Amino acid sequence: MVSTHNRDKPWDTEDIDKWQVEEFKPEDNASGLPFAEESSFMTLFPKYREPYLKSIWNDVTRALNAHHIACVLDLMEGSMTVKTTRKTFDPAIILRARDLIKLLARSVPFAQAVKILEEDVACDVIKIGNVVANKERFVKRRQRLVGPNGNTLKALELLTKCYILVQGNTVSVMGPYKGLKEVRRVVEDTMRNVHPIYQIKELMIKRELAKRPELAEEDWSRFLPMFKKRNVARKKPKKIRAEKKVYTPFPPAQQPRKIDLEIESGEYFLSKKEKEINKLKERREKQAEKQEEKEEARSKDYIAPKEDVYKSSLEPEKKKKKRKAQHEDNSEDEKTQKKAKKRRQKRLSK
Repeated sequence: MVSTHNRDKPWDTEDIDKWQVEEFKPEDNASGLPFAEESSFMTLFPKYREPYLKSIWNDVTRALNAHHIACVLDLMEGSMTVKTTRKTFDPAIILRARDLIKLLARSVPFAQAVKILEEDVACDVIKIGNVVANKERFVKRRQRLVGPNGNTLKALELLTKCYILVQGNTVSVMGPYKGLKEVRRVVEDTMRNVHPIYQIKELMIKRELAKRPELAEEDWSRFLPMFKKRNVARKKPKKIRAEKKVYTPFPPAQQPRKIDLEIESGEYFLSKKEKEINKLKERREKQAEKQEEKEEARSKDYIAPKEDVYKSSLEPEKKKKKRKAQHEDNSEDEKTQKKAKKRRQKRLSK
């Protein structure tokens, strides 16, 4: 067969953008007939999203009706469903509607999520929950992705031209396909303990190189930074040496068996019923002790706190008056006693 590769293609001109995704119109559906089967997608949403979804569901219905897609919000099951209708003409719009409900379930606001219905916007939900087993380590690495005051996330959004939302065990991303690929690489590397600053530096250099047309067909690896892995030596905990035991040629004394201990305590000779009764008594005693401890803990809440004794500002003045009065009374008593002594002395002298 003769090759047609080198033949002239008059329709293939330089002004054609081969990567442009053109909008699908009703005229593009050549048959004009409805789809043979109904396509539908369903996704579950968490309980805390229920009030928000109820408030914006009318807007969701309006946005999907423009593309002839039906949608159902089931609050009993906690699910959202989208399906095609007889008027649907675009076979790919049902996939975009599926992505819309998926993003709404992952806490993406409606104003942002509705952009997925546009032709040049794609989305990706990256799962990060199963990468790290340790929960504390997972939270630290996820916070590293967000950065202080969300600065790392903002830098990534500017460099990749994507919308990024970190929520729970997933990262929701919206934007062009190239940006989605870069964001996925950064997120997965961050969760594998590679700091996102390295990728951000690399993306910044690539963006500057893309502005220079003379480097379009050259290898950029010589311009990109090469980061070496550094194994930081960590302090090992000091081993506590056990004290040296005195050597004895004789083996240690044999430990008593369980039966020997039962014979010593007399439990061995008891019948099954008696043993059960003893166990019940022990259990009840422990329960009674625990009950007393709980009651004491509860009674602490009902004990009145110690209050400061109220001292009136008028009390010191009252006390001073009392002291003065007592002092005056004492002085009068002394005077009367002296007078009485003098009278006695005069009588005796006569």
